Amino acid sequence: MKFVDEASIQVTAGDGGDGCVSFRREKYIPRGGPDGGDGGRGGSVWLVADPGLNTLADFRHSRRFAAQRGHNGQGRQMTGRSAEDIVIPVPVGTVVRDADTDELLGDLTRSDERLCVAAGGEGGLGNVHFKSSTNRAPRQSVPGTAGERRRLALELRLLADVGLLGLPNTGKSTFLRAVSAARPRVADYPFTTLHPGLGVVRIGPGSSFTVADIPGLIEGAAQGAGLGTRFLRHLSRTRLLLHLVDAGSLLEGRDPVAEVETVAGELQAYHADLAARPRWLVVNKSDLFADNTAETLAETLRQRLEWSGPVFIVSAETGAGIEAVCQAAMTFLDESGQRPGREGPVQQETAGDD
Repeated sequence: MKFVDEASIQVTAGDGGDGCVSFRREKYIPRGGPDGGDGGRGGSVWLVADPGLNTLADFRHSRRFAAQRGHNGQGRQMTGRSAEDIVIPVPVGTVVRDADTDELLGDLTRSDERLCVAAGGEGGLGNVHFKSSTNRAPRQSVPGTAGERRRLALELRLLADVGLLGLPNTGKSTFLRAVSAARPRVADYPFTTLHPGLGVVRIGPGSSFTVADIPGLIEGAAQGAGLGTRFLRHLSRTRLLLHLVDAGSLLEGRDPVAEVETVAGELQAYHADLAARPRWLVVNKSDLFADNTAETLAETLRQRLEWSGPVFIVSAETGAGIEAVCQAAMTFLDESGQRPGREGPVQQETAGDD
């Protein structure tokens, strides 16, 4: 199943049942008076966060959801039966907007959290409500109100503590494989990651955090080039960004400092809040060098970028330096307070892969 993080659906709540015009007719009880009952309530449409789902793929084919209308009222002051509500499961982390007005309706970040997206119509009043000393045989009733109708835009934002970003082919998917049980696609060409991935890093008993991997960014991504900014929303809930830098760029004559600045510029162009998030540099592919070239590159990055944050040297391929990064990230998350994983359930392993 392909990873799907956007969907559009239409929901229609049920109309309320009409009120009844009726009069009591029994032997030996002349002029029994009005006894029309009220109509039943129409069914509402609810979204519920289901931790068992991790994509919006179910909405590729089922896009229209309609609840039943309430039953009409009856004589003898009998209220019509209310219709059943419709409950639609969505992944935890789903943002719900009105597709026509772009109004934010809700953000389902906790397991089993519910959101009413279309309220059912209220039942109408029967003629029993209109009797009075001057109107003893009312023939008025009130029809049920219409249920709400909406077009919804659903957007999935992964719940992750740490986000991986960088240019294509910097080893983000290999890094995710090294730190978790996730198995994203890995190959020796750019853009092997076409969909976000999610993994769980376990440090020890009761100590873990989640990592999100998104497709690589390229220059001009904020203007629509490549795939990256389409998935940058998945980093919006993270508390820490690990910026992977390809040490092998030196062997190909590229400038790693310029590559870091390219990604930083795209983050700033996408959203200032995301650009201001804590970001650590992780110099990857140190196994390509037999000497201290990777250490020299890390020091160059510090000086030319005037970098004040942490810089790590790792090899995701061999696992060298990986444990130090994970331990430092765990310490940072514990010291920084509430994390996405504490607000809602942790989504295990992968968020979707071909």
